[in-house]
Amino acid sequence: MPAPPLSPGDRVALLLPGSTTYVEHVLALLRAGIHPVPLDPRSTSRERERLLAVVDPHHVVERADDLAALAARCGADHGPPRCRPMHCTSGTTGTPKGVDSGLLSPADAASLVAEEADLWGFGPDDVNLVLSPLHHSAPLRFALGTLLAGGRVVVPGGGEQRAFDAAEVTETIRGLGTARPVTMFCVPTHLQRLFAHWDAVGVPDTSAFRLVAHAGAPCPPAVKRRLLELFPAGSTWEFYGSTEGQFTACRSEEWLERPGTVGRARPGRRLRVADDGTIWCTVPRHARFGYFGDPDRTAEAWQGDAFTVGDLGRLDDAGYLFLDGRREDLIITGGVNVYPVEVENALREHPGVHDVAVFGVPDDHWGQRVCAAVVGTASAEELDGFARSRLSPPKRPKEFRPVPDLPRTATGKVRRSELQ
Repeated sequence: MPAPPLSPGDRVALLLPGSTTYVEHVLALLRAGIHPVPLDPRSTSRERERLLAVVDPHHVVERADDLAALAARCGADHGPPRCRPMHCTSGTTGTPKGVDSGLLSPADAASLVAEEADLWGFGPDDVNLVLSPLHHSAPLRFALGTLLAGGRVVVPGGGEQRAFDAAEVTETIRGLGTARPVTMFCVPTHLQRLFAHWDAVGVPDTSAFRLVAHAGAPCPPAVKRRLLELFPAGSTWEFYGSTEGQFTACRSEEWLERPGTVGRARPGRRLRVADDGTIWCTVPRHARFGYFGDPDRTAEAWQGDAFTVGDLGRLDDAGYLFLDGRREDLIITGGVNVYPVEVENALREHPGVHDVAVFGVPDDHWGQRVCAAVVGTASAEELDGFARSRLSPPKRPKEFRPVPDLPRTATGKVRRSELQ
């Protein structure tokens, strides 16, 4: 049977593990104006049905050979991508949504590539180490930017992506069997696991790194300071963004001056915070998006050229953004608004707290009471005393629940609903 035709604007759902060739084939599709829809190959059949119903793909690809065949039919175009991948939101706060950029004009396509290259300095000598699953937006974006600049992408183990293995990643950083990595994107959990492994086996030579960017979840201050200690000066960054778009970027040295910030607006963008705390970001034309098949949600996300994903925050006088969390995570206890991120940041300063998530549970007297799930060695009594010295009464957790790990998505976001 002949292969179905491909046309610009088509959507191709990808349900297969990431690899270096996966990135190359995704780039070929993008250059042809075909929207790859990267999905988690580990999804259950029920999850797949739900996601595929959202994005309504023209083709579903589950084998590497089939993806290679589709990419080959796109030809040998070497221009910029004509669209962005259609990623799905994580679905932690509701029904997943397909983030659709549409087809880009030649000028917008060139601007999209230039913005990423100018910010992150992608170049032909880059070797990008991929740690996070390539069906997520940030690791795929860094890998694609590297290829577009003429650089290389490496996956630990050299084949298909597997579960994160600190020992395997360490060997890749040492450059055994391949070129030493120069850039990497990671989430704080990756850093915690790497540093714990390095405490046991020794720290590898990290001097080749020019860029280590992290995002996806709050980074514990102790981990941030260790990151600064172990990697070259000026090489480590944090950024704040979402599946929908990017807001800020921040060198770690800036964070030292303003602990807790996620930085200022990226070049070409502007931030404002509404009276209710909602963060809005004005973006250039090439960064616009819609939610596929959902004009109502698209309209809710935009005010003119500015969009929001519902996150809450504050801007200081110099334009540095500090996050307060998502409106969906807001705890209202005794009529007082409590933002979990603020409480978590305070508790992370305790040396016996390795990880923490704050959430609300129903309470007959207060409406909700503040609870904290804690990974670490600190006792509930110690944490209660610590909280009393740093937080006003409504913000202090009424319960501290010890847990071995926090339930997280693959991008590092805590699944608060599971804790509740």
